[in-house]
Amino acid sequence: MRGTKKRDLPEKTCPVCGRPFRWRKKWEKDWEAVTYCSERCRSRAKAARRTGAS
Repeated sequence: MRGTKKRDLPEKTCPVCGRPFRWRKKWEKDWEAVTYCSERCRSRAKAARRTGAS
């Protein structure tokens, strides 16, 4: 059997939506820097910072 089972991959929680998300191959080189689960959450966080909301 090859590969890693999805349940064995590292997981983080998105600070915007609160949902857990797992490691993806495209994040292999910068997993430590990944904070948001999606571009939608990233843009919501940016908008919240611009308006001064938490």
